[in-house]
Amino acid sequence: MATWANLGLQDSSSPLMEQLNFFHDHTLLILTMITILVGYIMGMLMFNKFTNRYLLHGQTIEIIWTVLPAIILMFIAFPSLRLLYLMDEINTPSITLKSVGHQWYWSYEYSDFLNLEFDSYMVPTNELETNGFRLLDVDNRVVLPMNNQIRILVTATDVLHSWTVPSLGVKVDAIPGRLNQLNFLINRPGLFFGQCSEICGANHSFMPIVIE
Repeated sequence: MATWANLGLQDSSSPLMEQLNFFHDHTLLILTMITILVGYIMGMLMFNKFTNRYLLHGQTIEIIWTVLPAIILMFIAFPSLRLLYLMDEINTPSITLKSVGHQWYWSYEYSDFLNLEFDSYMVPTNELETNGFRLLDVDNRVVLPMNNQIRILVTATDVLHSWTVPSLGVKVDAIPGRLNQLNFLINRPGLFFGQCSEICGANHSFMPIVIE
């Protein structure tokens, strides 16, 4: 979960989030290099006194500053496309969880078992135990196995919601009348916290997700 003054992404708890972290760092490095180069060139323009009255065109430099950005964009696009396809890949799931968004709580069904379904509400601050997390803990947690492919089916009954667990790299919209599917694998034990990430009304901030 996010902690105080944590400005970066959360530690990954799934192979997919690990790849997303790597991609974030890779892209940030490219952006840093571009920013330094452009900043240096602009600084040079401001402070030097060079002039050339006969320079009307420069074919070579124009080719370079057209081709170079295209190559840089390819270095961002190919890893990005690879990740997009990895995120949509559905492997043979060991367990299927169905998550239904309501105003303002989540209900869950374990499709592989008969009559195993429950609602998950946020624990109000006045009922919270001393070791609980304010606005993040729920009365019924989702219990999922580690090192297994998990499929989640997400939908909603009323308005748009979004089922999001940042440390697993999972974010899927819950849309009334539509069933969205996502696949993930948890590679370490723990409690993973998430929240609804789609403005869904007055109590949008108070429908957290906890995976155990």
